[in-house]
Amino acid sequence: MRKDNAQPLERRKMVTGLCLAAPVLLGTFLFFLLPFAICVKYSFTFGVGGASFAGFQNYKEVFSSRAFRLAAANTLRFLAIGVTANLALSFFLALLIQKGLKGSRFFRYILLLPLVLPIASVVMVIQVFFAETGVLNHWLIRLGVPVVQWLEGPEAFWVLLGLYLWKSVGYGVILLLSGLNAIPEEFYQTAAMEGAGGLRKLVSITLPLMAPHFFLAAVMGVVNAFKSYREAFLLGGKHPHDSIYMMQHFLNNNFENLNYQKLSVAAILLLLALLALLWVLYLFQNRYRGE
Repeated sequence: MRKDNAQPLERRKMVTGLCLAAPVLLGTFLFFLLPFAICVKYSFTFGVGGASFAGFQNYKEVFSSRAFRLAAANTLRFLAIGVTANLALSFFLALLIQKGLKGSRFFRYILLLPLVLPIASVVMVIQVFFAETGVLNHWLIRLGVPVVQWLEGPEAFWVLLGLYLWKSVGYGVILLLSGLNAIPEEFYQTAAMEGAGGLRKLVSITLPLMAPHFFLAAVMGVVNAFKSYREAFLLGGKHPHDSIYMMQHFLNNNFENLNYQKLSVAAILLLLALLALLWVLYLFQNRYRGE
């Protein structure tokens, strides 16, 4: 009797769970899975509405495109430098705050300030300082230094990188600081009793235990790096200087040109690259933790 009563109860629980999850499942199918399937179809077809099968011809055309190679190279460069610098700077600041450095309490309050400021107003300030007739070039002229094309030359990459770090470091500090505070103090006390110095504690205790937090901070850094397209677009428009022509520029320009085949191919390649990057970060985290 108990088994017979348990089966209808389990069915009712399963039906109730499916009903509660139905809106999420339906939304995921309509807005993610179905568009992705259409995107895959377009990447292997040619013509309006994917009229004919093209095989890997679209992929060959995208790989042979100078715009795609430039966008891919700039995006990889931005990710490599930006995410690495973001992790290093965030970890350094988190260590200073944890050690109770003077002024760190005030610094805590302004960490997330860049995340709540309207990006358009921030870019306007950047243009005031870094435009050809901006404040910085005015100072350089007074010092007898030639004018620098901060937003129309190779230096635009470093301006965009600085803007990304200014926005992302605070979030990274919050994530890493929570990890540092979660490490038991007894570990450091035991290491000190055995004669371990500060560097030895950092390498043998802090870094291995911080691996999951570094992984999360790196993932969020990658996400924020792709959000930097807004800043790049506001700084340089649809066709900025080559140094800040990102993958999102390539996608947006092909969308405006109604070239859905190239757009689909680039989107799929970008997804595969992101999955590969996250997988490498995950493997590195597990290896560093010794799992």
